[in-house]
Amino acid sequence: MLGGVSRYGMSLVTQNIAALSMPLGTLLSNVAGCLLIGLIAGISATSTLLSTEMRLLLATGFCGGFTTMSSFVYELGQFVQDKEYFYASFYFVATMAGAGLAFVLGLYLSAWVLR
Repeated sequence: MLGGVSRYGMSLVTQNIAALSMPLGTLLSNVAGCLLIGLIAGISATSTLLSTEMRLLLATGFCGGFTTMSSFVYELGQFVQDKEYFYASFYFVATMAGAGLAFVLGLYLSAWVLR
């Protein structure tokens, strides 16, 4: 529940940024959530700081509610439906590349934090 509420808050905070015609809340939630999942995965893989239950609570519970594939696909579909192919392409690449890079960064940050 806390992840979903945080995701909603991210959308509220970013909805009035007029410089971009992007669903910035969803993009930032997905990238930030992947960064957090990377941190959790790295910490869990190399230490005993997080129990299995805590890892599941944080990664599957909080991050699962915070990140949202359904909103991403819906918003991507809206761009395509509106024939906004540039925005659809940019949003797709920014989300996929951003999420992947954020996860890897999270792994590196976890190694740095655990030193």
